[in-house]
Amino acid sequence: MLNDVAPEPIKGVIFDFHATLVGSGDAGRWIDAALRHLAEGGSAKPDLSADQIAGLREHLDQIWQHAHTIDPRSERDLSQDRHWDVFNRTVALFPGIKPDLIAALYAVMPDQWALFDDALPVLRELKSRGVRIVVLSNIGLDIRPLLDRFGVSGLLDGVVLSFEVGLVKPDPAIYARALELLDVPGIQTLMVGDSPRDDVGGVPLKIRTLILPRTDGPVHGLGTVLQMVGNGGGHPALA
Repeated sequence: MLNDVAPEPIKGVIFDFHATLVGSGDAGRWIDAALRHLAEGGSAKPDLSADQIAGLREHLDQIWQHAHTIDPRSERDLSQDRHWDVFNRTVALFPGIKPDLIAALYAVMPDQWALFDDALPVLRELKSRGVRIVVLSNIGLDIRPLLDRFGVSGLLDGVVLSFEVGLVKPDPAIYARALELLDVPGIQTLMVGDSPRDDVGGVPLKIRTLILPRTDGPVHGLGTVLQMVGNGGGHPALA
């Protein structure tokens, strides 16, 4: 039986970045962009068969899942150098790939990320309702230029990046940093992410948590956030 006491209203939302607000894009287009990058730099096109390209596409489609086997504690997200090192070693797990192509894939990677179709409308609606918004990301890159490009920066009250603060999710301490920027207590905050491992670290701080599993299409189901904010938190299945 549900408790009749109404939950605290949600006055702040913390969003994960990758696979929550943005998708990875198509791995085939990522490879094409890397090959163009090499050509523009005067490098020879790698000698890859159609089967190798197909295999590389599958490998890149699961790149961060593969990275977890090399870096289970997400230490790549503590510095830009570590981020590159883990990416380099993870892509090199694919047989036959050369260092220059790995470097090109890394160089063009952020350009492949695309905002989910429902991200901007949801962020704008939250802003119009007076809900404060922070992006919290385990990442070894500065994503602010991307947030600017996507038209998101002006809707945010803060950005917390793991490599800048020296903490990674699910450490509750990084969620405490996000709460400081929100200026909202944990009990009135919602965390939205895709990882049942990393994005639940705010639970000890009484942050309600919504996990939206990975989606391959352009819409990620972020409208659920508006439903929860609109009904004061409601009782959906939360971590």
